[in-house]
Amino acid sequence: MTITAFTSGRVHAGHAPEVRAAARHIGRRRFLSATGAAVALAFAVDLPATGVAGAAELDTARIGTHPFTLGVASGDPRPDSVVLWTRLAPLPYQPDGGLPAERIAVDWEVARDETFATVVARGTATAHPEFHHTVHVEVEALDPGRVYYYRFRTGTWLSETGRTRTAPAADSAVSQLTFATVACQAYHDGYFTAHRHLAQDDVDLVFHLGDYLYEYAVDSAGGARGYTDRVLPSLFDHEAATLEDYRLRYALYKTDPDLRAAHAAHPFVVTWDDHETENNYAGDHPENAVSTPEFLLRRAAAYRAYWENQPLRLPQLPAGPDMRLYRRLNWGALAQFDVLDTRQYRSDQAYGDVPHVPGPETADPSRTLTGTTQERWLLDGWRDSRALWNVMPQQVCFSQRKMDLNPAAKVSMDAWDGYPAARRRILDGAKAAGVENLMVLTGDVHVGYAFDVKDDFDDPASRTLGTEIVATSVASGKDGSDRPANWATYMTANPHLKFYNGRRGYARVTLGQTQARADFRTVPYVTTPGATVTTAASFVTEVGDQGLKPA
Repeated sequence: MTITAFTSGRVHAGHAPEVRAAARHIGRRRFLSATGAAVALAFAVDLPATGVAGAAELDTARIGTHPFTLGVASGDPRPDSVVLWTRLAPLPYQPDGGLPAERIAVDWEVARDETFATVVARGTATAHPEFHHTVHVEVEALDPGRVYYYRFRTGTWLSETGRTRTAPAADSAVSQLTFATVACQAYHDGYFTAHRHLAQDDVDLVFHLGDYLYEYAVDSAGGARGYTDRVLPSLFDHEAATLEDYRLRYALYKTDPDLRAAHAAHPFVVTWDDHETENNYAGDHPENAVSTPEFLLRRAAAYRAYWENQPLRLPQLPAGPDMRLYRRLNWGALAQFDVLDTRQYRSDQAYGDVPHVPGPETADPSRTLTGTTQERWLLDGWRDSRALWNVMPQQVCFSQRKMDLNPAAKVSMDAWDGYPAARRRILDGAKAAGVENLMVLTGDVHVGYAFDVKDDFDDPASRTLGTEIVATSVASGKDGSDRPANWATYMTANPHLKFYNGRRGYARVTLGQTQARADFRTVPYVTTPGATVTTAASFVTEVGDQGLKPA
């Protein structure tokens, strides 16, 4: 068996109210107060090498407090491989996590059973201080289409057990796949109750579609959580802008027991949206009035912290302010997933990024959400796909979404409506590639939508090319409501919109050989814990006959 482990970036072979007005301006002095070391790390491309001069190795007997406070995670399953993740942080709310700047040996093992009676792979990884004592292990030579269990150990400390799975063999016949989609988990807006229910749901994997964290301040009471039994440190009570800020914000989020439970239960496939860096940024265009170099420093810090804290493979390791997050996964012959990044390469939003009627700015054919290279990668991937279902996990609303009943209705400048030529190229590319069963997965808007993807959104009689499932938020927007104030307007203005619900929760999708089913799972409140989950609505779309119908 060949095992490849990369630990915090180093490969070792042979080892077994999210709107512009809500964001605060980041003062230049505070932003640039990041230490020289943090700046260097944010832009570093060289990885720590084994056996070279640098940080000393810590005697694990010196770790006097449980270090696995942030749980475990797995992700990006392939037929023979999966990524395992953890981070050592005995004191997660301290900038150093309660550990010295020394290397730490971390053992890991993968088994066929939860008791670890049949261990199939094990090895030792190194948690480097340069990567905030995070560990990424890429385990290879596993069996396809199989559930595995994994855990970590350092010294006498043992992590919780995680459950993961590999993808089926390439091009193999697969009868069914069930996955969940989640997005937008503002800690300060409420509890992650949806994640607790997701951890108990029977899904094969989870797609996180962005806004894993928010850069906004979290006060001592946890915002809407209203803690009375704890006091959060003041270091969270400002907007994140430096590498230390983002690292600490991940620590805060990952101490949430419901999020930890979801990660331990299922492999995740992650992509970001804006708030992992800054609200509504577009490429190298910041929201706030700062210089491009200053913003790119912030973006580099955010991207670095994102990679450190997610179960991502080595090709996703950022180089300064650049990180290739778009990638492709397959689930046998049943499904191809083309995971997009619609933030890093996009043109700046038109008309000052406020809702606006379509006009010359939006009509500019050079405008892009994905960038030319990613767009070509997507269309080429569809051309070569042999999958029954072609699924596009991405961030912002793909379908047209008119916001009023005027003859020339306003639309969002931050979504695909603000980039109609780019959307037209994607739809034409899908048709040219012969994609018959297209599904778009979306987050961002803090509500659940179900759309028919039309060839011409202004003509309800035009061909339905696919469907779009928009997952509501986990917590962002607080409790929400079943029918937001604009429900009737949106349902009337957009005849291709088949469902609209404003509660928190997640979407569960089952792909089969003859149809796909989408269940919108919602909870009635998140500002207090313990809400039950129900299915607000269910829809099906048929293979070869796209269009959502009530299940």
